[in-house]
Amino acid sequence: MKPAQRHAMFAQLAAVDPEPRTELVYSSPFELLVAVILSAQATDKGVNLATAKLFPVANTPQGILTLGLDGLKGYVRTIGLYNSKAANIIAMCRLLLDHHDGHVPHDRAALEALPGVGRKTANVILNCVFGEPTMAVDTHIFRVANRTGLAPGKNVLQVERALLKAIPPQFMLHAHHWLILLGRYTCKARRPECWHCLVREQCAYRSKTEAPAERVSAVGRAQRP
Repeated sequence: MKPAQRHAMFAQLAAVDPEPRTELVYSSPFELLVAVILSAQATDKGVNLATAKLFPVANTPQGILTLGLDGLKGYVRTIGLYNSKAANIIAMCRLLLDHHDGHVPHDRAALEALPGVGRKTANVILNCVFGEPTMAVDTHIFRVANRTGLAPGKNVLQVERALLKAIPPQFMLHAHHWLILLGRYTCKARRPECWHCLVREQCAYRSKTEAPAERVSAVGRAQRP
């Protein structure tokens, strides 16, 4: 994708949704950190259902520790891998209290040192909480970056670095959310809905750009003698 196409792509996304936000529901940096840890290999909707019951009871590191591991599991057992996630959250709360006065640190190394927090989660926190122009590459962003030709790469780190170079600086702050939403609702893995995609004109993916009715019509024409 050429520079002019990349600019046009994000200008279009920005025009439709100028202030995109994560679909995880939270009211503090700590709540977001817990929600992002829980969201690994899970849907935002499923996480929100669990945290809607958890956070009114415990939404601070001390509150989670008071709840205890078994108590926490009772609130998150509907989420995949809840046993390991709950254990990580308990350990993460202890470290926050012991080393950061209970606050979510504004530092990549300190974030990644927390149990259950990897590079992607750290990028989400740095972007959503501290307003840093980071890029958290999940499966949606990885797919969109490769499929559209925006920033091809063989692994998430390659794609992250390519996106940081490819995206015009004025769009970097919100680019993470635009690309996730694009991948989640339009540029889907199995059945991309290219016919109503906002960035269809800039996209390099041309295999499935017809609407369902158009594809059916095309098949019918091909079958005529």
